[in-house]
Amino acid sequence: MVVPNIDHSYYDMLGGEAGVRTLVDDFYDHMQLDERFAGIRAMHPQDMSTSRDKLFWFLSGWLGGPPLFEEKFGHPRLRARHLPFSIGESERDQWMTCMSDVMQKSTLSVEARSALIGALFKTADWMRNKDV
Repeated sequence: MVVPNIDHSYYDMLGGEAGVRTLVDDFYDHMQLDERFAGIRAMHPQDMSTSRDKLFWFLSGWLGGPPLFEEKFGHPRLRARHLPFSIGESERDQWMTCMSDVMQKSTLSVEARSALIGALFKTADWMRNKDV
């Protein structure tokens, strides 16, 4: 994960635990309400509370905060954990658009937001396991 500077992690810049939780909840709320994200919404269970928690736990550590996901489950092994799902460019782009949309409400500077979106894109692109 790219850290914007040595004084503050993205975790801190987003407002710590409460800020990351808000980002995750806004992401899943947006996914659920916006038809543009129907493809990735269909990959989730009806009750997305576990999905919300897992993304929060993962992002907590990935953004420079407490490594909650690793404490609970060990190494994230993101690609391996996502292999059961068919993920191509469309799914990557839906995920990124949804996350980018909700990040516009964050307290991050334009520069930090742009850098974080770039880092998230690299990770989302790495999740692809089909060509289209």
